[in-house]
Amino acid sequence: MPKLSVIIPVYNGEKTILKTVESVQQQTFFNFELIVINDGSTDSTLELLAHLREPRMKVLSYENGGLPVARNRGIANATGEFITFIDADDLWTPNKLELQLAVLQQHPDADAVYSWTLYLNEEGTAFHQGEQLHFQGNVLPQLLLSNFIASGSNIMIRKQAIASVGYFDPTLRSCEDWDYWLRLAAHCAFVVVPKYQIIYRQSTTAMSSKVEVMEKHLLIVHERGFRLASSELQFLKNQSLANIYEFLAHLCLNYISGTNGAKQAYQKLRQAIVLQPSLLLTKKTQVLLIKIGLLLLFSPKFSERILQEVKTLRAKNLESINSYS
Repeated sequence: MPKLSVIIPVYNGEKTILKTVESVQQQTFFNFELIVINDGSTDSTLELLAHLREPRMKVLSYENGGLPVARNRGIANATGEFITFIDADDLWTPNKLELQLAVLQQHPDADAVYSWTLYLNEEGTAFHQGEQLHFQGNVLPQLLLSNFIASGSNIMIRKQAIASVGYFDPTLRSCEDWDYWLRLAAHCAFVVVPKYQIIYRQSTTAMSSKVEVMEKHLLIVHERGFRLASSELQFLKNQSLANIYEFLAHLCLNYISGTNGAKQAYQKLRQAIVLQPSLLLTKKTQVLLIKIGLLLLFSPKFSERILQEVKTLRAKNLESINSYS
């Protein structure tokens, strides 16, 4: 019996599925089964998978049901003691399974483990690092404030925990992973592998690019999360909502072009600041305001050029300080 079940839900993933499977095959931990749930793909995904020689892999095909349904189908077919997921355009570092499993085995009181995330641009040419977080034990307060897990390609869980948590909600078209992590955190302790092991590919076709859909489901999950929370945690509600609107402001800038995107970003950011005025003191909010201001005053191309020059000057200043010290 495999120790681990790795589940890959895929829908029309011909551009990235082989790289994702390869990153699983290259793991330093070997005793796993790889379950690929083909969610009604109409491209060459199945043909590409058929050419792979991987005895640990089984490909199961269904009519399209959406990402939560595909993950649930994977869970239903999993035989491992531990379960983890990776989306069909994401990647792992080779030691992801080994280190996450080791940490869970060292902490028998915990049912879930996460790692840090690297963000890869759509072209696959540049990374930026996510936050280095160390939340452990009862992480519900931190998860209520934001989905610090970052994606569905991160967490490893004990299969036994699913009995108390249930499956992914098939009615959610977005944010179903945050919803699941919140439900998990309400019942289970978390641990962390303090290393960058998840490589999340940012895409203009990803669900996070559909701002209206994302907003609707973020608010649904936000409300659900605080229904799970004790009365002592309700004071976090406004801060959580402010974080959501600041995140939506980022999405508007990234995925809605020109001044229209900047105007929508300003509206979202204004909502965030009304809910949590202290955001104005944070560097992240200040940078976001500058970006919005530049886009409203100048053309997107000119604004990007100014921002790039500011980044270059900042980097040069840091080099000068470091060389002087």
